[in-house]
This record gives sequence, C-alpha cells and structure tokens, in this order.
Amino acid sequence: MEDTEPTATERVTGKCSNQDTDNPVLMNSKPLHRFVQREPRSLGIVVLMFGCAELMMGFLFAGDNTDTSYKIYVPFWLGALFLVCGILSIYTELHPSKKMVTVCLAMYVVSILGIIVSVGYRLHCLGHYASYLSYRGLYEDEKESGEYQVLVQLLCAESILFISSLCVSGILIFLCIFARFALKSTHTQVIVQHIPLPRTDTTAN
Repeated sequence: MEDTEPTATERVTGKCSNQDTDNPVLMNSKPLHRFVQREPRSLGIVVLMFGCAELMMGFLFAGDNTDTSYKIYVPFWLGALFLVCGILSIYTELHPSKKMVTVCLAMYVVSILGIIVSVGYRLHCLGHYASYLSYRGLYEDEKESGEYQVLVQLLCAESILFISSLCVSGILIFLCIFARFALKSTHTQVIVQHIPLPRTDTTAN
C-alpha cells in the first residue's frame, strides 16, 4: 500500500489559490469596507477646501461693521466643523474601524445641524442686503457710493458661502447614509469555510 500525497509545492500552491479566492469574498463582506469604497478621503479633501474658504471669509468679515454671518461667528465654527469632518474622513479611509466610522457619523450629523443654522441666518442676511440694495438702487447717486459697492460685495460673498454650505451638506448626507449602513450591518458577517478533499489511497501490485 502506497499513499499518494500532494507534494509541498502543490500544497503551497493550492493554499495560495484558496486564499486568493477567499480574500475578495471576505473583503467585500466586511461592512466597514463598504464605507471605505465610497472614497471618504476624496470627499474629505473637498470638505476641507470648503472649510478653509469659510475661515478665510470669516477673517474678511471680521473687519466689517455691517451685519454679516460673522455676527454669530458662522464662518469660524462652521469652518472648524468642516475641517474636523474632512480630517476624520481622510483618517478613517486610511485606518478604517468601527469606532472611527461612529465618530465620523456623529461629526457629520453635528455639521449638518450647524449648516441648517447657518443657512437660516444667511437667508436673513441675504434678504436684508437685497431689500436695502433695492431701496438704495432707486437713486443713481447711491449706486456710485462706496457703501453701496461694499454691500454688493457682501451680498456676493454671502451668496457664495450659502451655496457652498449647501454643497457640503449634500456630501455629508451622502457620507452619513453609507456610514450608517456600514455600522448597521456590522453584525452580519459572511463566514467562508474551506473543507479539504479526502485523501485517495491507491493499491500498488
């Protein structure tokens, strides 16, 4: 009786092939990778850029006595929220974990609430600028004054920040949805079990 067993090379080759076929299944079954596949790092960089723009405009508004969103420091705390969300998104893609996704989700929700507050106040400011400019625009002399030009610039700046905050809110809502799905499906894992084939014995005469 002679036992025919696979050689060491065949065993190693078979093991590697099994790992290659199993790894994609395991990687796709991990819920955290579903969040990472949405490229939160790229979206985090975009949010960082909007946060920097908010902070820069906040410093410009600080030197103006006119009523702007700086009155309740919107550019500073909203810009800080955008920066934190962007940094956390970048870090979570590089080091994915359930804890980091949970922290990101919490910051996304807080930032969305902050955007809602800022949008409400900026709508108030834009309405004030528009009504004041329409009243001053009835007089040709007023259109040439420096105060009128400053109000036009403030109206444009607040409008740009208003639109940018809406864009960031769309990005954050998108990230919130997939972060929630990733955390919700954490307990559903796919288990792949490899059962080796039984050895065959051959009788040699």
